[in-house]
Amino acid sequence: MTSTINLFRLLADPTRLRLLLLLEEEELSVAELQQILNMGQSRISSHLAQLKRAGVVTDRRSGKNVYYGATRIAGRNGARGRVQQMIEILAREIPETARDRTALKLALRKRQDKAREYFDELAGKFGRSYVPGRSWRALSHALISLVPRLTIVDLGAGEGTLSQLLAKSARKVIAIDNSPKMVEFGSKLAKKHGFENVEYRLGDLEDPPIANESVDLVLLSQALHHAIKPERAVRSAYRILKKNGRIIVLDLLSHGFEKARKLYADQWLGFSEVRLHDLLEKSGFRDVEVNVVSREKQIPHFQTVFATGVK
Repeated sequence: MTSTINLFRLLADPTRLRLLLLLEEEELSVAELQQILNMGQSRISSHLAQLKRAGVVTDRRSGKNVYYGATRIAGRNGARGRVQQMIEILAREIPETARDRTALKLALRKRQDKAREYFDELAGKFGRSYVPGRSWRALSHALISLVPRLTIVDLGAGEGTLSQLLAKSARKVIAIDNSPKMVEFGSKLAKKHGFENVEYRLGDLEDPPIANESVDLVLLSQALHHAIKPERAVRSAYRILKKNGRIIVLDLLSHGFEKARKLYADQWLGFSEVRLHDLLEKSGFRDVEVNVVSREKQIPHFQTVFATGVK
């Protein structure tokens, strides 16, 4: 075991300290640590090697995977307690600590959710071979018909195609968009199709013109990445929801396709699962769940992430 002085020298590096704090919570693979810390494999492996040489991290093989975990920090005359106390003090000075805890929860959830891999495989097979009458469009219509009679807000609704699908079962749907032309077009379309329970309003998704605690469900479908301040949009959703109301966010997972800013007027190049989890949790939502639900095969391989929470 390394000396206390050498240990402090080792943990003076924020990355190594973050790694140790995570490994004190759970055994993790390098791949999981990459996902949590959003760092490259070589960088993480290098830091793990130093921690292992110092005797504060061990590894074990399980099948094809190698898992790393923290060892107990030994010491005499209460030295171990003082070292642990100093580590906790240092951890409070690292701004990424809270984010790492959230990312750890998501990584462990993915590890445990075996059904997710199964359904991902099923989703890839759906539509691969032709079956008369079977399509995602037909399936979506069937599922939307099961929506309870709720008051729903569609923030960043565009022309409101989804709003009108939801209106078939909902009590009322309020479609919000900041484009006068979109609102005008959507209103005419709803009238043409006889949807009397759809109302289009001109407004900003970061400050929608809707009364506090007045709706059951807020939907942000491929809209949040257009918000200048996404946290304001999520807080506004919380404001207008009734108690036990739910938010649903469908958006792009973080990507590097810079052309999206010009092609689609995107303010943000998607969001990581951790970022969405933080946005919802910090706005007051509970029972937050975040999952990647779709992966496109064509370049640039956009992925869709689904997030939900309850007020």
